[in-house]
Amino acid sequence: MKIFHILAGGPVDHYADFLYYESDDVQWVAADRGVFHLLQRNIMPVAAFGDYDSVSEEELRWMREQTTLHIMPKEKDETDLELAITWALKQKPDIIRIFGATGGRLDHGLANIQMLVKSLDTAIEMILVDHKNEISIKRAGTYVVEQNQRFPYISFLPLTETVTGITLQGFKYPLHNQTIQWGSTLCVSNELNSKKGTFSFRSGILMVISSTD
Repeated sequence: MKIFHILAGGPVDHYADFLYYESDDVQWVAADRGVFHLLQRNIMPVAAFGDYDSVSEEELRWMREQTTLHIMPKEKDETDLELAITWALKQKPDIIRIFGATGGRLDHGLANIQMLVKSLDTAIEMILVDHKNEISIKRAGTYVVEQNQRFPYISFLPLTETVTGITLQGFKYPLHNQTIQWGSTLCVSNELNSKKGTFSFRSGILMVISSTD
């Protein structure tokens, strides 16, 4: 199995616990200030992207001594994180986890979440992770979800204007063949009442958020 972890430049206090997700299959990639934070943890990225406008000249010099940097122009059509995600997708891993992508500017945070759609037409599972959430995006189908004590709450939000045929089994608040639209909170803050449950839907794109208080 090939797994890429991408560290963006978001606030450190919003990072998930890296060790929980670590394995021998993991390779790290970093974007902008995420490179600095990764190197500080003695983790060497296999690829590093950014214009590095969020690090000082002294920090940049130190980073260059540690690894090869792909320095991008400050004025460009993609964010540093998008460049890193695009590169990682081209490597065709099994899983991509994105860290350090929330907790800062709201425009960046929302854009980072929306970039999860880039994996929809691939076999790659892409997840955005922080200290309180795991976020993924799903096309219509049937999925199994397992109980997770770290993130006990599960929410389902429509990413398309309408999501039809939502059915939840094994949940505290079950549903059968429901339709939700933008602005609906019907599927916010559910919980599994057994070790495993299933969710399914007929059409649309659904954002799945596992979270904790």
